[in-house]
Amino acid sequence: MIGTPAHRPTVTCVLLNWNGWRDTLVCLRALAACDYPNMALLVIDNGSTDGSVERIRRAHPDVQLIETGRNLGFGAGANVGLRRAVERGADYVWLLNNDTEPHPQALTELVKKACTDPALGAVGSVMRYLHDPQKIQAWGGGRVSHWVGRSIHAVAPQADGWFDYITAASVLLSRRALQDVGLFDEGFFLYWEDVDLAFRLRARGWQLGVAADSSVLHKENASTGGDRNVVARHSTASGIRFLSKYSPLPWLSIPLFICMRAGRRLSSGQIRDIGSVTAGVRDYLRSDRRRRDERGALLTKAAQPPRHTMTERE
Repeated sequence: MIGTPAHRPTVTCVLLNWNGWRDTLVCLRALAACDYPNMALLVIDNGSTDGSVERIRRAHPDVQLIETGRNLGFGAGANVGLRRAVERGADYVWLLNNDTEPHPQALTELVKKACTDPALGAVGSVMRYLHDPQKIQAWGGGRVSHWVGRSIHAVAPQADGWFDYITAASVLLSRRALQDVGLFDEGFFLYWEDVDLAFRLRARGWQLGVAADSSVLHKENASTGGDRNVVARHSTASGIRFLSKYSPLPWLSIPLFICMRAGRRLSSGQIRDIGSVTAGVRDYLRSDRRRRDERGALLTKAAQPPRHTMTERE
């Protein structure tokens, strides 16, 4: 039970847009049919250069739109919306990909599931392919190997305890959980940030769940335009970061992860795609070096004695 409309939890739905106003407008039209009464909408434009801001505002002047000014990546861009929703006291935040079309009851079912257990920090939807709605893309989320960074989506019902992560394409996040564990790790530019968040939630005792009757159609890979080289590059960099944080033996897991990704492309004749894997490795090394430099600068600053300032009395 989730109470009468006036007493149902408040939800802020956050959509992240990057040069995808067509998909965003379709998603907003689908959300207009949402049957959940206590939902607010927040669109975050992640530095679009295709006129997205003007088109979205013209079509939906009543929807709040925040501009980041540049492409911050998925995690950091989504955090702009998550942070605003948490600051405003929303009970839950529904993070939804802009290339989706949720069923009118999708949010109601997510909230209904979340209200069954206050320990649920993240609840996912059943994702179906937009071009083939009978086919399940992901039953809420999936599992991942700590050793080689291989993840698999569930494509059939699973018990809640089975899941290692919930996909961020449609996830209802508890405000209390976000306040406890923090938002997305912005070191992940694209991919794996939802897996990392789920690992942090579970480490703090929060549970993951799936609302079996929350159905969402998903276009998939709209943000990358279906470019497999872009996908390979970013997923490689993010996969390495994930393993560096969670693998029991990262010095072994990371080389295995890289070799397996390169080997799959070599065996399938996609030799040129190996360059994308290599580019992802370079991206990770550059970002890791930058993080270490920034951390070192902060430690150096903290170790410096406070400056002595003269006062009028002196």
